[in-house]
Amino acid sequence: MTRLPIKPLSVNDAWKGRRYKTDKYRAYEMELLYRLPKIVLPPPPYEVTYRFGFSSASSDNDNPVKPFQDVLSKKYKFNDKLIKRTIIESDYVKKGQEFVEFSIKTLIK
Repeated sequence: MTRLPIKPLSVNDAWKGRRYKTDKYRAYEMELLYRLPKIVLPPPPYEVTYRFGFSSASSDNDNPVKPFQDVLSKKYKFNDKLIKRTIIESDYVKKGQEFVEFSIKTLIK
């Protein structure tokens, strides 16, 4: 798993109205594009595991998936339709200790 010390961004914070990125989303995207490590993707189809560390107990564990996944696909230049299995986990952490972890592997059926 790759761990990034960054607070997960919810879908609610990512979009204005229907399809406009918020300033918060643009900043999140820029930070992630800078922080995500260089990796070589395995062959598709993909199984992706996400683990989010939330400082709010009311956070939904699937809420930050889409914004994070969109940035992953942009950084690593793949179409997220190639993700055929998604595993989502979450933990409650102290404020300031939020994180995102992910792994991408070939889905073996």
